[in-house]
This record gives sequence, structure tokens and C-alpha cells, in this order.
Amino acid sequence: MRINWRLSLAVTGLAVSAAIGAALWPHAQASLAVVAAQEDPARLSELQVASMLRTDPVLIARNIDDALAAGDPDLAESFVALAREHQVTLDDARVQRVSDAVATEKAPTSVAKRFATGLVTGQADDVASLSGTVAGDLFVFGDIRDAIREGKHLVMGEETDRLVLGLATAGLAVTAATYVSAGGAAPVRAGLTLVKDARKVGRLGEGLAAWAGRSAREVVDAPLLQQAVASGSVLRPGETATAIRAAFRAEKAGALVRLAKDVGRITEKAGTRGALDSLKLADGPKDIARAARLAEAKGGQTRAILKLLGRGALLLTAGAFNLALWLFGALMTLFSAVASLKAMTERATQSVIDRGKRRRLRRMQAAAASGQLVAAAPCG
Repeated sequence: MRINWRLSLAVTGLAVSAAIGAALWPHAQASLAVVAAQEDPARLSELQVASMLRTDPVLIARNIDDALAAGDPDLAESFVALAREHQVTLDDARVQRVSDAVATEKAPTSVAKRFATGLVTGQADDVASLSGTVAGDLFVFGDIRDAIREGKHLVMGEETDRLVLGLATAGLAVTAATYVSAGGAAPVRAGLTLVKDARKVGRLGEGLAAWAGRSAREVVDAPLLQQAVASGSVLRPGETATAIRAAFRAEKAGALVRLAKDVGRITEKAGTRGALDSLKLADGPKDIARAARLAEAKGGQTRAILKLLGRGALLLTAGAFNLALWLFGALMTLFSAVASLKAMTERATQSVIDRGKRRRLRRMQAAAASGQLVAAAPCG
């Protein structure tokens, strides 16, 4: 029996839609999961890293080798932790090289050297140097030095780094609170120091630097600061710190202190370099808050995740368009399948109806022909 060509076309359309849907479904399902996790940095990073590893199984091993070649055993160790999390097998020799490099970096002489460097220069890139930098700021020398230097630029009408000035002023106030609370404000103190150091060495994201600069400008009472700077000196730290703290507007410092607190949370969970990596990638305080949530969930894996995903570890960025395309493709395929199924049902139903009509017509024709034969027969 000849099959209606329109029914054949509908069946073909359904088959093609089903085949395309089967090919698109894994991608659409993964995209939907990523979109659903956009408010959860930890889950978002897990899904994206897992996808990258399916595409490139040696991704982690290659990054470990690159980190060791760049003299960054901390990052290499972070990738080892990420490999364990995602059940990626690493050869023993590579893991041993990482352990040896980390042990060398944590040797007492190396730690002491970096501590002294942080104390003297006020710049930090790891736990040891940050400890030295924070120690200098806790003894107020670092913040006084920065506040006086930038304050004098302000008084002289010269180019002034308002962010460093505001952070130094806020740091003096927080240092006093740290002593009063027996260390309770220490994470905020460390966070302020790290943001200030990141600014000095150019490791503060452009968007975050602009926001922090505006916030820091509001926390300083310029006339009072000018008076403090005019009479201040690092040789009289107590008196100078008191005068500079008087120029600090605590009521305006809430956002800046929250930023410092989040940076302190990242430092506690992911280390100083993890915090610096976050500050470099962040476009604003919300990114830092997300990075803090990521660090609290992922700990030592944080640096590796940030290295692989960039800002994509914190929120959906350019990849969101690709995810939307997969979802759109899946929806269009579903629509095509439904349309083909509808057409197939209609064609099949119409075919059955048409066959029924043809059978009835043949019966009627046969009955009519039979009647005519009876009528034409001669009477006996």
C-alpha cells in the first residue's frame, strides 16, 4: 500500500528532530546546570572545571608543570588539590616534585627572608611576607608612612593615590580596634593591608580599584588630614597615628571594611596569593564576596580554579551566551519534534479516514453495480 508522502515527511522530521535532540541533550543539560548554579560560585566552578577536564584530561598535569616552571609551588599544590577533588590521577614523580618545591619554599630561612622583606618594603605575595607587612602595619609604621606620603601629595596639590591614603587611614583605626579587641579585628586588618599592597604593585582589578578609590575618598576628612600631615612624623608614631585617626570617618567606611573582611576570609582559606589573584580578577566588591564564598568552600583548590576559569569562577561571563545557545537549540529541537509529531498524527489520522472513505466508496460502487446487474437480468 502506498504511504502518503506527507506522512513520510512528518515521520522523517520526527526522526531527524529526535537524533538532533539526542546529540544536543547532554550539552543542554550541562548548560542548564551551569545556569542554575550561577549564584553558587563553588558549584559553578565544579561544573565548569569538570567540563574542561572532559575535553582536556591532561589539563591539570600541564598546569602543574607550568606553575613549577614559573617558580610558583603554591599554585602547583593548588592544582594537586584540584586533581584529588575531581579524581584525576597524577603520576607520583610529578606530585613529588610539587612536594619538594613546597618544602623548599616553606624552609625556615626562606620564610624568615620573606617576612623581613614584607616588614621592610610593605609588599606581600605570600603568607610569610604578608605576616611581615601586617606586623609593620600593626606597629603603625607602614600605615603612617603611606598616609604621610600620600597626604603630603594631597597638601601640595600633587597626584595623590586616594585609595592608598584611605586604606592607610582606615588601617590605623582598625589597628587600634585590633589591640582593643585582642586581635578580633585582625582579619580586617590583614585585608586592608593586602588591598593596599595589591594597589601598590598593580594587582588590583581596574573596576575594583575605581570603586575602592571612590569609597576611600569618602572615609578621609581632608582638612583634618592636612593638619595631621603637617605636624606628623614617623619618628613620633603614637602622636601621628592619633592625629591621622582623627581624620577617619568611621561612618563612611562600612563598604571598605566589608571588602577588607572578605579579603581576609579569602586569605584565611586560600592564602595570600589566592587573595591577590581574586583582587586582580575582581571588578567590584560583589566579586570579592563571591571569591570569599568560593575560598570557604574550596580552600586550597581556589588558586587553581581561578587560574583555569578567571572571572568565570565567580559568575557567568561570556560563556553565558554559549550556554544560552545550547538551551535555545534544545528548545527549538523540542519544538520541531512536537511539530513533527503533530503533523505525523494528523497525516496518519487523515490517511485512516481517507482509506475508510475509499473502502465505503468501493462498497457502494460494488453494491450499485450488483443492483444494476439484478435489474438487467431477464424475467423467467
